[in-house]
Amino acid sequence: MPTKVWQPGVDKLGEEEELDCDPTAYNSLHAFHIGWPCLSFDVVRDSLGLLRTDFPHTVYFVAGTQAEKPDWNSIGIFKVSNVSGKQRELVPSKTTAGDSDMDTDNSDSDEDSEDEEEGGSATPVLQLRKVAHRGCINRIRAMTQNPHICASWSDAGYVQIWDFSTHLNALAESETEVPRGASSVFNQAPLFNFKGHKDEGYAIDWSPRVAGRLVTGDCKNCIHLWESASGAKWNVDATPFTGHTASVEDLQWSSTEDHVFASCSVDGHIAIWDARLGKSPAIYFKAHNADVNVISWNRLASVMLASGSDDGTFSIRDLRLLSPKSEEDKSLVAHFQYHKHPITSIEWSPHEASTLSVSSSDNQLTIWDLSLEKDEEEEAEFKAKTKEQVNAPADLPPQLLFVHQGQKDLKELHWHAQIPGMIVSTASDGFNILMPSNIQSTLPSEGV
Repeated sequence: MPTKVWQPGVDKLGEEEELDCDPTAYNSLHAFHIGWPCLSFDVVRDSLGLLRTDFPHTVYFVAGTQAEKPDWNSIGIFKVSNVSGKQRELVPSKTTAGDSDMDTDNSDSDEDSEDEEEGGSATPVLQLRKVAHRGCINRIRAMTQNPHICASWSDAGYVQIWDFSTHLNALAESETEVPRGASSVFNQAPLFNFKGHKDEGYAIDWSPRVAGRLVTGDCKNCIHLWESASGAKWNVDATPFTGHTASVEDLQWSSTEDHVFASCSVDGHIAIWDARLGKSPAIYFKAHNADVNVISWNRLASVMLASGSDDGTFSIRDLRLLSPKSEEDKSLVAHFQYHKHPITSIEWSPHEASTLSVSSSDNQLTIWDLSLEKDEEEEAEFKAKTKEQVNAPADLPPQLLFVHQGQKDLKELHWHAQIPGMIVSTASDGFNILMPSNIQSTLPSEGV
């Protein structure tokens, strides 16, 4: 029978049917968890190289838990080493009674020898340190310039700044895996604690241009600007930026302007702010017909802003076409309706200006290349070469590069800025590290 393209949310499985992952679709795929589910995490920049392409890889993260009770929460600082290029399993294996505390997945033993030749054994090594945190962590971000400094949004309504240098240094020096149940929880005071927000929030972003500059937004429509001061202190402007009529969901600094940032809101609007011009938006426009959950400002093409909505749509805008005096939005250059459930995360690739990744509540992580267009001649030539008729749906967007499944209730994704092609995602059932094989052609031929 001819190959059929499976469409999540459209096609149905019969009683005796199940989906099978094709491992050749990935250069690398690993799954792990650190205990409680994590709503938010961030990749921590390291000193192992600015552009790494050779397996095995080592990566550092910070993540905040969503525990059952407030006192059970923690911020995890962890290292995953020996990330190989031949992992074959899509999702964690079903654990037996004696394996419930395993942090990583073991691949079949007959694959190990092949994996070692290609870039390390198949099983990554997870090393974890925990810092106690009362309450769930809504969002956590590491500073670009000083990655050991992290900011966290608590569901208790305060924002805290942390110095995790001791933990990151300990992880860098250690090669021993510690069982999750045996890892101790450290009691550490934050560097700074801001309780000036009137409610909890999710929006937070460090400036990529000015070290220590931060913006935080809450569910009461308010945005506060932070400036680094001497002695590990921060000056937080008590007068908030206001303009949205509902919860501020996400914030993104410009990569080219020191004082400019963008925000999105449950009110369906996106605002562009210039801190030098006062506390009102410089530009404010309707972006979606539902809540705007997430935004991403392209670091390689600074005029492009992506946004994801609660109705499953996501849009791309050219900010040069925005006008503060015009009611009509002429900036929309692309609008996708592929996902049918809320968009939970969106992020441009740090290595390809036309590529971005999106996660949704429909349990899909998708990768898109906006430079792609449908080419019927090329398709016909491909089919003739492969002698295979692929029944691709006619309405499948040509810009859709990859669909990743296997995680439940996807929450957040990030590209690794130092490892081209690597994406990390978090969901209710843990983390995935993935490197799709069909984007390898865009990678440098040799690592630096």
